[in-house]
Amino acid sequence: MAKYGKKASEKVEQALHEEKRGELKSGTSGKTVKSRAQAIAIGLSEARKEGGKVPPPKKKASEK
Repeated sequence: MAKYGKKASEKVEQALHEEKRGELKSGTSGKTVKSRAQAIAIGLSEARKEGGKVPPPKKKASEK
C-alpha cells in the first residue's frame, strides 16, 4: 500500500520547483525557503490541509 497519495506527490513537486526558483516563502515568517527538506515539509503540509493521503507529521522529542 502506498504511504503517500498522488496529491502529496504533486504538492511536494510544486514546492520543490518554487524553492529552486526562489519563490517559496515560509508560512509564518514569510522568509524565502532555502532548504530542500523545508520545501518538502511545506508541500506535505499543504497536501494534508487539502485532504491528501499523507501520514501525520512526526512528533518532536519534546512532545513525546
